[in-house]
Amino acid sequence: MTEPVKTRLYRSALRDEQARRTRRAILSAARRLFVARGYAGTTVAAVAAEAGVAVDTVYASIGPKAALFRLLYETAISGTEEALPPEERAYVHRIRAAATAREKLEVYAAAVAEIAERLAPLDVVLRDAAAGAPELAMLRAEIGARRARNMRRFAADLAATGELRPDLGVDELADVVWATNSAELHAQLVGERGWPPDRFGRWLADTWCRLFLAVPAGGGEPGSGPSGR
Repeated sequence: MTEPVKTRLYRSALRDEQARRTRRAILSAARRLFVARGYAGTTVAAVAAEAGVAVDTVYASIGPKAALFRLLYETAISGTEEALPPEERAYVHRIRAAATAREKLEVYAAAVAEIAERLAPLDVVLRDAAAGAPELAMLRAEIGARRARNMRRFAADLAATGELRPDLGVDELADVVWATNSAELHAQLVGERGWPPDRFGRWLADTWCRLFLAVPAGGGEPGSGPSGR
């Protein structure tokens, strides 16, 4: 007798949910091991054991070790279970909708602080492993170049408001944002110097406003913005 359609759909939904749970378990285990042991010290077999699945399941669900790390890094940026391109991220929509350069900078600074909380531990792993793992060296270079392109678009969006210092070019602005929005800077100030994450976000917004805006603090003198200290 033919199985009812509803039953087949129910079983398919159960399988899909089980696959998602397995994938989440694998990624969670991989993150713990990469952060604790580094890239070289983590094997797919160790990830499988930590996640409580077979090695073949790791390969079937996500792929080899480099694919595991890439997916962890990309989803740490997007804050979602699947990696998202910049134009689909919620904070990018908020930046583009903001009416003033100050608002755009504040929205992005808050997003950078939130992203860096997830990303900074993995960024340390990437930086440390890149010299000995060509696949991670390629990933690091790719992400750095992509960030530079995205910051050029962000700088152009800011410039279109007409609220920036007239002596500041789009390329210079993009490079400064590229340098200061890095997970490495967050790791230094939050991880090493003990700053609370919200202080980092406020400081970053204030620093950018002081550096970039023709009037750094809404109608006031340069330097009168909130320090976040």
